[in-house]
Amino acid sequence: MPLDKKIAMVTGAASGIGEGIATRLAADGARVAVCDVDQTQGAAVASAVEGVFIEMDVTSTAAVETGVERISAQLGPIDILVNCAGADVVKPFLNTDEALWRWLVELNYLGVLRTSKAVLSRMVERGESGRLINIASDAGRVGSSGEAAYSGAKGGVIAFTKTIAREHARHRITANTVCPGPTETPPLLKTVAEGGERYIEAMKKSIPLRRLGKPADVAAVVAFLAADDAGFITGQTLSVSGGLSMV
Repeated sequence: MPLDKKIAMVTGAASGIGEGIATRLAADGARVAVCDVDQTQGAAVASAVEGVFIEMDVTSTAAVETGVERISAQLGPIDILVNCAGADVVKPFLNTDEALWRWLVELNYLGVLRTSKAVLSRMVERGESGRLINIASDAGRVGSSGEAAYSGAKGGVIAFTKTIAREHARHRITANTVCPGPTETPPLLKTVAEGGERYIEAMKKSIPLRRLGKPADVAAVVAFLAADDAGFITGQTLSVSGGLSMV
């Protein structure tokens, strides 16, 4: 297995893309720490992948530090960090306020910085190679109507990842960003349930491959970047969007 004996930490792994990533990394041989604020669903995913569940709120530095310590104690030193925790509220920018901006930045951007610092410091101290894979969004590359603050936060993740790739190449730690396009996740399925079928169909028509992405599509790219075969790839940003964005 390409990830045999590797220890992977995945945030936001209780559902959606994060769950798909945790499932794929485990299938490729990794021991996976499923990190999320959702204890019930997170524990279920951890059981399914034969990993461990770590309750973690990435907006809290103390929670992140405690969680990383627990992972190291239960599984061993972390080889792969996948930052997938995130959320959005879709509204025109002028209908948003500073409280929403701060929450979106805390979760989608500063959360990535918190987990990255906690894990990277330990990787550097060990003196072994490692993988940092951040899940951003095509909204961070090309913008997205109704997602101004979210797009800005995800754009920040992309720039942050490139900088980490430069700073830590000498430590044999690679850092790359994966940018999903429209993907079948619980929030999107909720939109359909609330009468957004036309919105979803219009979205599909705008995608050259004429379908929404699936968590497994994103997970396949993450698994590749986590493997030894991708050891010469760093500082890159890859869209998984069915051709919706070509940049």
